[in-house]
Amino acid sequence: MKKVLLSLSLVAALTMVSCKEKASEKIDSSKVEMAAERDAVSKNLPVMAFDKSEHDFGVIEQGTPQETVFTFTNTGNAPLIITNATSSCGCTVPEYPKNTPIEPGQSGEMLVRFNGSGQNQVTKTITVSANTSKGSEMLRIKAFVTPKSGAAANALGPVK
Repeated sequence: MKKVLLSLSLVAALTMVSCKEKASEKIDSSKVEMAAERDAVSKNLPVMAFDKSEHDFGVIEQGTPQETVFTFTNTGNAPLIITNATSSCGCTVPEYPKNTPIEPGQSGEMLVRFNGSGQNQVTKTITVSANTSKGSEMLRIKAFVTPKSGAAANALGPVK
């Protein structure tokens, strides 16, 4: 038992003696400056501000093409670059300035086309991927799609 206590005491003493160096002496000041620069640059991010995040086409007839424009402004302090824009369905197609830098304060437009498919209340989302802090923005379009005029009459059958 005495040998165990003596061994533990010796290990503890060696551990305390070996940790003489102060942590502050190990800091490389040039690396601290580089890290501060990197952090300052990372705060320079674009911010994508849309005039609206949702558009309602209202009541439309099935198969009637629709389109709307979402206008956005780069309110950040670095160039905005849209890398991708995808919709939740093939019936909705976004057109946007792909990989084109939009400087701080400048605006751009995203045209969204919807082919009018579906039935009743229809909601589609467009995901816009960009170099913002969030990485993506969500836009929505919606419409109430009614059957075509002739389709409603044909569904009732022939008139007798």
